[in-house]
Amino acid sequence: MKIASVRCVEYTGTLDHPEEFWEERLIRPVDIYPRFRSEGPPHLPRSGERSYRVESLFVHVEADSGVVGTAGPITREQAQHILTSMAPLLLGQDPLATEQRWDQLHRYCVHGRKGTEMMAISALDCALWDLKGRHFDVPVHVLLGGPVRDEIPAYASALGYSLDPDRVRERAAQLVGEGYTAMKWFPRHGPADGRGGMAKNEELVRTLRETVGPDVDIMVDAWMSWDVPYTLRMAQRLVDYAPHWIEEPVQPDRIDSYAQITAQIDNRIMITGGEHEYTRWGQHQLMRSRALHLTQPDTYWAGGISELLKIAALASTYDVKLIPHGHSVPANANLSFALPVALTPMLEYLVKWNALHQFFLAHPVHPVGGVVTPPTRPGLGMDLDEDKIEGRRELHPA
Repeated sequence: MKIASVRCVEYTGTLDHPEEFWEERLIRPVDIYPRFRSEGPPHLPRSGERSYRVESLFVHVEADSGVVGTAGPITREQAQHILTSMAPLLLGQDPLATEQRWDQLHRYCVHGRKGTEMMAISALDCALWDLKGRHFDVPVHVLLGGPVRDEIPAYASALGYSLDPDRVRERAAQLVGEGYTAMKWFPRHGPADGRGGMAKNEELVRTLRETVGPDVDIMVDAWMSWDVPYTLRMAQRLVDYAPHWIEEPVQPDRIDSYAQITAQIDNRIMITGGEHEYTRWGQHQLMRSRALHLTQPDTYWAGGISELLKIAALASTYDVKLIPHGHSVPANANLSFALPVALTPMLEYLVKWNALHQFFLAHPVHPVGGVVTPPTRPGLGMDLDEDKIEGRRELHPA
């Protein structure tokens, strides 16, 4: 069996959603500059008063046997890397030899050790695993030795939700009612906002704890936008509300800063990160520096399923927990059901983001009662729903 084609196709459709979809944006490292702090949440074009236009790009790897593996959504930048430099390396090669395909792509893309090129390699790797599972007619977690359990608790990430206290109470109570026993929120303020910003961040966490009670875990994600003294001061203010972890307090390359925070922070709060780090080599630097209690590499960014397996082995060696960042629930669910329970205790579910990213999937993965059960579809379950596709456009090399 050989790879016959590699295609990148953009699909369009209509998402019914009467309310504002993105209500709030993340804090970002660039927010130290006032002109960027005033920008609103991510743009999602409306197609009507109660709907949005959705555009998602997927990569399809087809074997000469007719089996197709799919991954996505990806960006146009990733698609151009795939079409111009990576597809020629794959054509005519064995799609089941995923380790060889990964190593060849990694060695060829000498400037692709991090960033967009590595994200493109990651997507191709996921597509090849989807193809492999379809070829053998089993879910990918079975190929990886799973399932290791009957269900995995999911934690709800409230990315894009309003931080108005009344809305926070409403949404947090709703998430608890849906069965979630853990949730993550995204405080909007950082060092540039002074004491008033710290008070706002504390208000968010206090509101959450008052709403969900003592038995639900609360996590906060600073999205690389704090610094060492700010994080330690915020931790002092938040510790009595028992946050489970503070995520990505500093920029990803500042490993010494991570290690300093982790060494000095109150031991009742974990420090997590790794979402914006790539491959086993980048993750290894974090682990050997004792920079994190828990790492969160993204399956679609850090190297794909092939590489996440190696990162998981490293994490277990260093006794660091691993919860993949929630960009792709189908890939993360299959991977997580093949990893030890003690290593991967939860699965991230970005409530808005994963609904958007799975819009075109015929069998999306959604938690029920706060848990996810082992996927049953062959491969990664990346079949597209033709009823949702209103238009399609194939991309070609620039």
